[in-house]
Amino acid sequence: MSLAQALDLARKSNLDLVEVAPTAVPPVCRLLDYGKFKYEQTKKEKQARRSQKLALLREVRLRPKIGDHDFDAKLRNIRKLLSGGDKVKVTIWFRGREITHPDIGWKLLQRVTEAIKDQAGIDRQPTMEGKRMSIILTSFPAQKSRPKEEVKLEEVKETKEEVKKES
Repeated sequence: MSLAQALDLARKSNLDLVEVAPTAVPPVCRLLDYGKFKYEQTKKEKQARRSQKLALLREVRLRPKIGDHDFDAKLRNIRKLLSGGDKVKVTIWFRGREITHPDIGWKLLQRVTEAIKDQAGIDRQPTMEGKRMSIILTSFPAQKSRPKEEVKLEEVKETKEEVKKES
């Protein structure tokens, strides 16, 4: 249809002529209410933004002389933050002469990573920043359990067949 005919048809039906695919030969146009179209587009964009989860960087502070119970409480807090989808920055604060023993902080960070290795991985290796030593942890993406279940079912079927053959 020619451009003049399309514009005439758009005026008669009280709609707008919108070019959808300008690179196509000939260009593709549609008759629609442009205001309504723009409103629906912004609505879709808002919905898409709402469904996205931003990974925040949360911080958990430890001291080199932390007790076992306090360490366990901090570890539970780290697990909770990681399960919420956030990145966690574990920081060891050195005060006074504690800074002369960074190996204690290093061992503490290794203890943290060892305790949560099933749930998270290291995003940034331990670094010394002034009187602080820190590491950033990121949770693993959720793994699908369906293939594992299917494998188990197949193994069960095979074992049942083997038992029938033997008897």
